[in-house]
Amino acid sequence: MSRQTWTKRDPIKNYFPLPNEIYSLGLSPGAVVVYGYLMRQEDRKTYQCLASYRTIGEAVGMSVNTVRKYVTELEDRGLIRTERTTVTTWDGRTRNGCLRYHILPIQMSINQFYEGQLQEAERAMEQWKAAERLNQHTKRGGI
Repeated sequence: MSRQTWTKRDPIKNYFPLPNEIYSLGLSPGAVVVYGYLMRQEDRKTYQCLASYRTIGEAVGMSVNTVRKYVTELEDRGLIRTERTTVTTWDGRTRNGCLRYHILPIQMSINQFYEGQLQEAERAMEQWKAAERLNQHTKRGGI
């Protein structure tokens, strides 16, 4: 029986970092998948990557419209920023290119998420206080 050797796994080449916090931001599963693909494709020095909706969709098994929806969700959450690019054809015409994705620091998104949760809790507290005041007013015979 021959001994099988496995290739050494180089973490810099064979893996990409996906922050643990991504799972606590309340993202839809599809948005997490698209974010993971963008993280895999990004240039680690510039934090950017180029990909079309079609390319992402083929890689993760989604339609172009579904990818567009999840990219919008990621932009709204402050995880990525997109920028349109142009391509010049061989005959000199300028065409739309694919999007350039800028992967933003996740801490900004986490702060935004927690700020939104805090505002929601404050709104709920104000509603509760208003209901209590109305209840007290009703008990005193005001209405």
